[in-house]
Amino acid sequence: MNWEVVTPLLTFLVLVFLVGIWSNRKMAKSSSFLSDYFLGSREFGGIVLAMTMVATYGSASSFLGGPGAAYSIGFGWVLLAMTQVATGYFVLLILGKKFAIVTRRYNAVTLIDFLKERYKSTSVVLLSAGSIIVFLFSAMAAQWVGGAYLIQSLTGLSYTAALFIFTISVLIYVTIGGFRAVAITDTIQGIVMFFGTFILLIAVIVAGGGLSNIFADLVAENPNLITPYGQDRQLTAAYISSYWILVGVGVVALPQVAVRAMSYRNSRAMHRAIMVGTVVVGVIMLNMHLIGVFARPVLPGIDVADQVIPLIALDVLPPWLAGIVLAAPLAAMMSTVDSLLLLVSSSVVKDVYMNYIRPASSDTHVKKVSMGVTGLIGVGAFLIAIHPPELLIFLNLFAFGGLEAAFMWPLILGLYWKYANKSGAIASMITGIGSYIAIHFYNGAYGDLLGVHTVTVPVVLSLLAFVVFSLVFKQEAYEFPARTISRKT
Repeated sequence: MNWEVVTPLLTFLVLVFLVGIWSNRKMAKSSSFLSDYFLGSREFGGIVLAMTMVATYGSASSFLGGPGAAYSIGFGWVLLAMTQVATGYFVLLILGKKFAIVTRRYNAVTLIDFLKERYKSTSVVLLSAGSIIVFLFSAMAAQWVGGAYLIQSLTGLSYTAALFIFTISVLIYVTIGGFRAVAITDTIQGIVMFFGTFILLIAVIVAGGGLSNIFADLVAENPNLITPYGQDRQLTAAYISSYWILVGVGVVALPQVAVRAMSYRNSRAMHRAIMVGTVVVGVIMLNMHLIGVFARPVLPGIDVADQVIPLIALDVLPPWLAGIVLAAPLAAMMSTVDSLLLLVSSSVVKDVYMNYIRPASSDTHVKKVSMGVTGLIGVGAFLIAIHPPELLIFLNLFAFGGLEAAFMWPLILGLYWKYANKSGAIASMITGIGSYIAIHFYNGAYGDLLGVHTVTVPVVLSLLAFVVFSLVFKQEAYEFPARTISRKT
């Protein structure tokens, strides 16, 4: 074990645990455990909001799977990945003030709280909770696998032992600290990611003899590596364009991202988060995916593409600096998995257990159940991650697509269309989820339907279902709350 590499990572983990302990003590003084544990009492400013959105969205797929795909496919994957630049902008622009106003009016702590109050339907709640649990388990498994790969690369431990260490590290600080610990550590992790990617990109370019040499080596190996179409010309214009739905505008429907639009302090914080978040996402995504492509001539023949980032960092940087820089992908995975853990936990505890099993629970009982469920979910993700897939990014993107197919129109039209009702929401969710799973298996057997990503057709079908069923089964038009959000800092 190279302690020069491991020591900076251990220091980072100690800092994360200290934040968790501080958050737990502050949470003990809160008047509402649920609001504090799952939403941080809605008191975050612009920088924290931006960083928690970036760190939550930037995950193992961004820092291991994405660069791994760029290493295997070439510059076409970099072009595809840059559709993510507008993520924070779209989320806060579309949800923004209206979502914050409505959720405050409902006293909603989770996305499902909003859907429950908006549509007054048990079916909508159960479909939503089921979708979050199923699809986010896939996303969590990807983070567990990525964390294990990283720790394995740095320490030489077995995959299972590395997976166990990552699981324990995350569970401790999330379980005791809740959303506040997640948001504060996300801010630290976002800063580490931002600067870490710059350092590693520069080091890889230097190791490759400069950009001209790197490009010459890529062309000599396969000219398609520097085209928009990929090594085997597998990336078509239609397929790349469909990613504007999956990782562009569609991100607004991801519960783990949407919940961030409920947690800011005031409108000034939201506006600041839009600017900061857009810049930070753009820089991180561009740097990490360029590193993946540039690493190919510098370190050829990597068998497991998901390990390209730790391997190239250890190859081109001094051990102590590699340890600091590799805190970035570790930060990305921890910040994503902590958010997913809380989201799945809140779906089980707040949206199912408290609504339909034991509504009259005391704060003490809810606290015990919440922490217990969070721990059990983490153990479940650990068991799923024992047998990892070849490329993490596709496991993560499968989860993204499923959640978007389920939630996009119930959320957006629920906010902006007064004739949206429970019939439309139920039809949209069933159509979206059902068609997404069916097309996913079809694509696996026969190739991409219409040459686009799996999520594209289900999003269109779920919109049609929502509109048709809402108009056929008419209800009294919804009246939106008129309360405003203060601009004061």
